[in-house]
Amino acid sequence: MIGLLQRVNAAQVMVAGETIGAIERGLLVLIGVQRGDNTARAERLLERLLGYRVFPDAQDRMNLSLRDIGGGLLLVPQFTLAANTTQGTRASFTSAAPPDEGRRLFDHLIELARIAHPFVATGQFGADMQVSLINDGPVTFWLET
Repeated sequence: MIGLLQRVNAAQVMVAGETIGAIERGLLVLIGVQRGDNTARAERLLERLLGYRVFPDAQDRMNLSLRDIGGGLLLVPQFTLAANTTQGTRASFTSAAPPDEGRRLFDHLIELARIAHPFVATGQFGADMQVSLINDGPVTFWLET
């Protein structure tokens, strides 16, 4: 699984003009599911997201995690993260998980996140979403399990 995390001051997801998920300070994470991913990879990705130290401490060093600051977690499915872009001018999606499998693993990730963290919002799998954010830093990391 792929998690493209961005440290944000605020972020939201809209579908058909309605806000379906929003957070204040925290992490916006775009989630890509690849062929061969499983629940163990989803669990490992979540553990890394909650514990990854991207927030500044008193000395302005990135030593605090999402858990440490009690921030929001906005999970947004994005199958294009699993694209192969090594050749040509059009991405290939053969490495992306089939839609049913992607949805199952994304839903599993959400379920685990809501158990492990008090502030979780989500996008909608398969929807045409508009995502807006105020990127803090900017700080962006690619995590893969």
